[in-house]
Amino acid sequence: MSSYTPQTDLSLERSRLIGIILGGVSYGVYLLLTVQAVTALMQRPRRGQKIANNRRMLLCYTLITFALSTICFACSTKYTEVIWITLRDAPGGPVALIENSMHYRINFVAILCGYVAEWFMQALLLYRCFVLWDWARHVMIPMFVVYIGMIAAAIVVLVQAGTGASFYTINATLAYLAFLVANTVLYTILVAKRLLSIRSEMKTALAEYDSSIYDTIILMVVESAMAYTVFVIIFIVAFAVHSDTVSTLCFLSIYQVQGITQLFIIIRVARGRAVTHAWSTRNAPAAPTTLAFAGTTSEGTNATTPEQDSASESCSVSAKSAEANV
Repeated sequence: MSSYTPQTDLSLERSRLIGIILGGVSYGVYLLLTVQAVTALMQRPRRGQKIANNRRMLLCYTLITFALSTICFACSTKYTEVIWITLRDAPGGPVALIENSMHYRINFVAILCGYVAEWFMQALLLYRCFVLWDWARHVMIPMFVVYIGMIAAAIVVLVQAGTGASFYTINATLAYLAFLVANTVLYTILVAKRLLSIRSEMKTALAEYDSSIYDTIILMVVESAMAYTVFVIIFIVAFAVHSDTVSTLCFLSIYQVQGITQLFIIIRVARGRAVTHAWSTRNAPAAPTTLAFAGTTSEGTNATTPEQDSASESCSVSAKSAEANV
């Protein structure tokens, strides 16, 4: 039996097929984490109305981004069916359908929903950072400028895509991806810097304060940002060198990857509130007189000055803010 190799770009076809399969895997993980996040966020908080409001906001965010990502994945899957089944005999075959995907409304809807989902995800990063920095202008202005630049670049991409231009030839996509990386990296640096500052203040005010929770939060933020940033950088390099095969693999999973990294944080924060509260009570001494501050009296009993009391109170507020909003 003789073998027959069609005159087509098999690597591009394979990348589309493998990409949608990997997209299905990442969507499955995203679905599982969404269920876990919703379950954790719907549990009644043990402390305060502010915590409850914060949970409601995160719950709305989780459901909205999941709905948008679901529409995006469903449309991409449907268009993959169009490529090899519905329009398999179209002029140019599957390769032409892959390269000219923006001519079809269903694929445009997929990209639009994916972009809007990313805007929500990046907006959550901005909100976390702004609250943690107490809405400081020197933090808000550069991050907001990057965010607006990201949306502007996305609009340019969508407008050009709406005219039927090939997605992989739209140079504004590189600018959009660069803004995504810049916003994520800037958020990570600012949050880590702020948490390190709060940790230092707490250790100064309370000599026996257990600051390991801050190390855990910083590591969690850095790990999540690093995973998504590396993925986007691979996408940028592949797009810049016009490697449609690698670009297709990354493109069909990029929205789920970003959602997954943020859901990891949401789940750990939602589930870790009771653990964090336990840590604070577990490490605290039985009576206030045994709490060790920076200074003690000559009789060996602990004493605090008004300045130390003020510092410890300020640090406690900062710690609660970090716990609730990272």
